[in-house]
Amino acid sequence: MSNQNPLVYTGRVWKFGDLINTDLIMPSKAFRMPRAEQHTLCFEAVRPGWAQQVRRGDIIVAGENFGMGSSRPIGDVMRAAGIVAVIAESINGLAMRTCVNSSLPAISCPGVSGLFEDGDIARIDFLAGKVENVTRGKSIQTHPLAPLLAEIVAAGGVIPMLIKEGYLHAEPFAAASS
Repeated sequence: MSNQNPLVYTGRVWKFGDLINTDLIMPSKAFRMPRAEQHTLCFEAVRPGWAQQVRRGDIIVAGENFGMGSSRPIGDVMRAAGIVAVIAESINGLAMRTCVNSSLPAISCPGVSGLFEDGDIARIDFLAGKVENVTRGKSIQTHPLAPLLAEIVAAGGVIPMLIKEGYLHAEPFAAASS
């Protein structure tokens, strides 16, 4: 991640196709695991062993309708696996917000899946909307991440942002009983 612009990410690409739903990202059996282990099943149905190969700083590039389905905590699971950014032909709105709320920047970018192959190095500037394939020397432009969403990512997620702004207490407390 760049120091001048905290929303520029450079990393190795993992490419996924179309229609990757939340069940494929976080299967039901992951809910029965301790939270710290749930990421070990990430993408298991479509890429067995993926969670053991991904490294911190990697980026997901996907096709159409990435993250469609339920409101599973896919942002938390992908971040725990090491993913730092998601860019797809199109991203389900709920999935995108789940990612952003977990401080995982995610945007749609028509044409992005044709720009990358597994293992390529991507550089994504979420504030400028610039997506580069460093390996192949190609780039594409998309819309930037909305300012409020960029603020949430930069703050470390929605909960840290709400704590910082005084809307939530940093430490949970029990309500007084009457």
